[in-house]
Amino acid sequence: MLKTVYQSVKKSITVLLLLLPAILICLPVVLIITGSVMDSIELKQYLYPVFGGGEEFIRWKLMPDYPTFEHYGRLLFMTPSFFVLFWNSVGMVVCILIGQMIVGVPAAWAFAVYYRVRGSRTLFVLYVVLMLLPFQVTMLSSYLVLDRLSLMNTHLAIVLPAVFSTFPIFLSYGGFRAVPMQLLEAARIDGAGELRIFVKIGLPLGKSGLLSAIVLGFLEYWNLMEQPLAFLEDKSLWPLSLYLPEISWMQAGFAMCASFITLIPAAFVFVLGQDYLEQGIIYSGLKE
Repeated sequence: MLKTVYQSVKKSITVLLLLLPAILICLPVVLIITGSVMDSIELKQYLYPVFGGGEEFIRWKLMPDYPTFEHYGRLLFMTPSFFVLFWNSVGMVVCILIGQMIVGVPAAWAFAVYYRVRGSRTLFVLYVVLMLLPFQVTMLSSYLVLDRLSLMNTHLAIVLPAVFSTFPIFLSYGGFRAVPMQLLEAARIDGAGELRIFVKIGLPLGKSGLLSAIVLGFLEYWNLMEQPLAFLEDKSLWPLSLYLPEISWMQAGFAMCASFITLIPAAFVFVLGQDYLEQGIIYSGLKE
């Protein structure tokens, strides 16, 4: 009996400790949602310490006194530039993910299965080290290359460097390493070619790593900020992640509305690919 009570208390404390940081993480999203349906007068009242130079603390309500959808109506029906940037983001992200699958997946298969020769492991480690380099380190070299190719101020300046990223190769590699070598040898004995083995065996069995790379890639490139700011001068080419009007009392609700709508596709993709994302992370952490 005492043991059962101890386990119940321990479980309750564990749930509480996990629930508290989860609430703190989700709280900004809740504030954005409630702020997007507040009218301008109510927002002005709550945000006066920020924009009015007041010294008191900010007050906020989880439920507005007079909910309104005027900000959504203005954004969706009176702001065509929002849709231009939205489709810019969609086009860039789709092209990047397709390009990464075409370039990165065969490379990951080669490293994991096909080219297990002396030095291949070292080459793979050196290749993946590139993943550790932040954008600030490679920005100047990327700028010079893109400028020489006359790709500056085009969407290709964002798409091409991302297509050759090492991160999807790293995630796909873990999934392909989980494919039993005996199965591949049996397929070769039966007369299957390397391309057929890759398509019929490698892709189905390694799909967790591939899908996790797609999910993480979408979340990363949907929220790109530094690369578009560095390589795109024309604001009509910007992605949706850079769409943020000048925030003031009158624009705060409009900005919160735009932020919430921008969040929806990322949250949708994360929920759909959560299981594959967890499996891919497990693969990436396995030691050989």
